[in-house]
Amino acid sequence: MAKKRIQFLINPISGGKSKKGFEMLAKRHLNLDLFDASFKVTERANHASELTKQAIQEHVDLVVAVGGDGTINEIAKELLNTPIPLAIVPEGSGNGLARYLGISTDVSQAIAKINKGDIITIDSGLVNGKAFFNVAGMGFDALISDRFAENMTRGPVGYLRIVLNEISKYKAEYYTIHIDGKELQREAFMISIANSPQYGNNAYIAPGASVDDGLLDVCIIKQFPMIQFPLMIYHLFSRTAHQSEYVEIIKGKHIIIERPKSGPVHLDGEPLTLDKKLSIEVLPSSLNVVC
Repeated sequence: MAKKRIQFLINPISGGKSKKGFEMLAKRHLNLDLFDASFKVTERANHASELTKQAIQEHVDLVVAVGGDGTINEIAKELLNTPIPLAIVPEGSGNGLARYLGISTDVSQAIAKINKGDIITIDSGLVNGKAFFNVAGMGFDALISDRFAENMTRGPVGYLRIVLNEISKYKAEYYTIHIDGKELQREAFMISIANSPQYGNNAYIAPGASVDDGLLDVCIIKQFPMIQFPLMIYHLFSRTAHQSEYVEIIKGKHIIIERPKSGPVHLDGEPLTLDKKLSIEVLPSSLNVVC
């Protein structure tokens, strides 16, 4: 039986971790009787997307994202609605999607899942036509994603430092939200659109979210007194965000959000600027993932 062609795409800076020995380590654990593996290192933003398009043209059997949620996003958006599965070796700062899927941050265990080859099909989301797979958001978390992208210190420590520096200065904005035809008016500190339950590092913004229910969880976080900040953090890490009086979560398929002006949005932690009107929808069963 012919070996399956597997393409590893490695983000060398994700999570602030060196990947110099990754190829040798991967080959040590990969079943080379099953796979013919090649390895490429990304060199710039969107390079993983370009390399994935090339891999599709070359008819590879599997593409592996070696990085965090941003790297996964670049690769997965090209694999949407194709028969080629995505595999993940989590090497990011938060690894939200991988953690939800039960993929270990230990390379040998992540490679073991690839050897086993079990595949599930998950949903994805679109914001103004741009794909996300874990969590998208606007408001405070989009601002933090923007600052984090510019920061030299990766990982949770760098992220927390930025949060603490910005949180007392940020003011809530007014939003008009349409969820499956129902209109809401809300003043929100931030709004997260969750396909999976957590941002990363086991911080759960939408404990009831699922990647295969054909729905997105709209998480509206209201402005809260700073004295409540430790309790909000507790809710995130104890999977009880839905119990907070400052959090409202509504499931839906078709969402429109209007805000006062265009501004930052993040897709799987990667910031970009989008229009003041955001059209959001779920794409059920649109991505095959090794899990």
